[in-house]
Amino acid sequence: MGSYVNSNLNTGEFVVFETKYHWVIFFTLKSILTLGLSAVYRRWVDEFVITNKRVVIKTGLISRRTLELNLSKIESVGVNQSIMGRLLGYGCINLVGTGGTNESFYQIDDPISFRKKFQEYC
Repeated sequence: MGSYVNSNLNTGEFVVFETKYHWVIFFTLKSILTLGLSAVYRRWVDEFVITNKRVVIKTGLISRRTLELNLSKIESVGVNQSIMGRLLGYGCINLVGTGGTNESFYQIDDPISFRKKFQEYC
């Protein structure tokens, strides 16, 4: 489990599911041009976690972006997968929260399991 989530768990809260970027990020143009360092950095730093109370997503190290939504405030979790994504097990997670929050995260490993775990605890 990532250090950000560890340091920000509330009393009685525990992690039920955690995922990261799929290995396919090593084959993007940006990753190839940086000799894979950008992909290693993203897989090491970014966190995608479902706890028993909320969804916590943290991206970046120096310039950090976080999204923390209570499970009760999320209207839906959508999954978009291309043909290649279905074959290799990656896709896009779309979180739609109350109040118009709409966030998408691409090239996530096993997005179907992410959605199933969300539905189990919602």
